[in-house]
Amino acid sequence: MSQVLTLFCTALAGCLLVNGAQSAMAQQKTVNGMAEQQQIERGRYVVKIAGCNDCHTAGYAMTGGKIPESQWLTGSSLGWRGEWGTTYALNLRLFVGVLTEDQWLHVAQVMQPRPPMPGWILHDMSQEDLKALYAYVRWLGPAGGATPNYVPPDREPVGPVVQFPLPPKDQRGSSDFALSHNRPSVTDNQMNTGNERRAHERTK
Repeated sequence: MSQVLTLFCTALAGCLLVNGAQSAMAQQKTVNGMAEQQQIERGRYVVKIAGCNDCHTAGYAMTGGKIPESQWLTGSSLGWRGEWGTTYALNLRLFVGVLTEDQWLHVAQVMQPRPPMPGWILHDMSQEDLKALYAYVRWLGPAGGATPNYVPPDREPVGPVVQFPLPPKDQRGSSDFALSHNRPSVTDNQMNTGNERRAHERTK
């Protein structure tokens, strides 16, 4: 009888340990899920207040933000033309989708994009905000296609553009806008390579 009781107690203790471990794992998953959701919400907030959608979501600014979230950050074919040439807002969902978090943090800190992209906003963001932005874009997932590549100043762009006025003659060729395309950095075409690669992978 004592042997049976010992076996029973041993089995009961084992069940309690398993149930306890499973309960702890479930609680940890809940905590992790809540933390992940909070980071996504923070990323959504950062995207809104930083004005990312104004250029990187087609029609967002013109409609007062009335664009479905499923279409956010898919880039735009509207060109921005000035002394630096013609630039296009990247499809961030394809670009960020091929980067690790560490790669994204590095790009955000060192990139010197051509106008009108305000790269200094990314430089001034905290690590927490950059990580939240990354988590949010990854949560959105890949969508859309690659946007047009940068067009040099001596070439005519194809399609609609927003024309920036030339600076005063004594400032031409010396402004940060004009010089930005000569800086050794992550440029629009380099970033679009990731867009094109991801778009090609999605069509296979």
